[in-house]
Amino acid sequence: MIQANIPSTQTFLKEIIVRSTTPQGMEWLQQKTELLSSENAKDKDLFLSFSAAPRFVGKSPLQLTDQDLQKAEELREGFNPSAWSAAQAARTLLLLSLPHQDAKAFQRRVETLFSTADMGELVALYGSLPLLPHPELFTERAAEGVRTNMGDVYEAVALDNPYPADYMTEEAWNQLVLKTLFVGKPLYRIYGIEKRSNPELARMLSDYAHERWAAGRPVSPELWRPIGPFIDETILEDIKKLFAHPDEVQQEAAALACAQSNFVPAKELLDQHPLLKNRLESGELSWRLIGNKTLALQ
Repeated sequence: MIQANIPSTQTFLKEIIVRSTTPQGMEWLQQKTELLSSENAKDKDLFLSFSAAPRFVGKSPLQLTDQDLQKAEELREGFNPSAWSAAQAARTLLLLSLPHQDAKAFQRRVETLFSTADMGELVALYGSLPLLPHPELFTERAAEGVRTNMGDVYEAVALDNPYPADYMTEEAWNQLVLKTLFVGKPLYRIYGIEKRSNPELARMLSDYAHERWAAGRPVSPELWRPIGPFIDETILEDIKKLFAHPDEVQQEAAALACAQSNFVPAKELLDQHPLLKNRLESGELSWRLIGNKTLALQ
């Protein structure tokens, strides 16, 4: 189990919230965190505070420095609050203030929030998952987030969030990656995309690419990122098709996929494209570059 240090995370959140709210907002937040940390706090205290956070703390984007983002990564690998608002950070702080010695009681309170939350509240809840105590208790809830039709909520669970890579089953993970492509979101923002790549996902993505090609529809170059380590004789034919594509970014994706592979014919195929191989070896090509190019074309 991966668990952030809760006191250190609470201190960090207070430090970044204070730059994006008023003194009155911080005073309100301090009062509510003290209230919720008490064993005598009622469920309604949590629900009312969680709902009211934007009204008192505000919705301004967090003002983060590179040092803040580095500290976030140190607190919890993959934690990236760069797209968070003050309200989202405040709501996360409220959750971290709850007593959590009783895991089931903590889970019940958080699940009740999920079941009654509006979209903004769901964004905060899903974004908080990697920081919460007993994170292993929320795997089913995270899988449900992947199935949502609400774009902002889906992004909160799927993008810039280490929870799915660390806790989702392979089936749920594969569905997350496939859906991210389907809805046109960037794969490079999925934390742990390489770590969780697997043969079944490679097969699913190859099948998806064939469906798109058969329908005369474009295939995102990012699709090949989780496929590279699992190139075989069948998938190699797909990669050859990419190298022959008139779009340079497709060729670049083919080169990157081959570079990830230990399949000898894939290495030999890359050798047949020395210019792309040189760009790889010089560090010019990366999956983030591919992702940015793909996003710019949408």
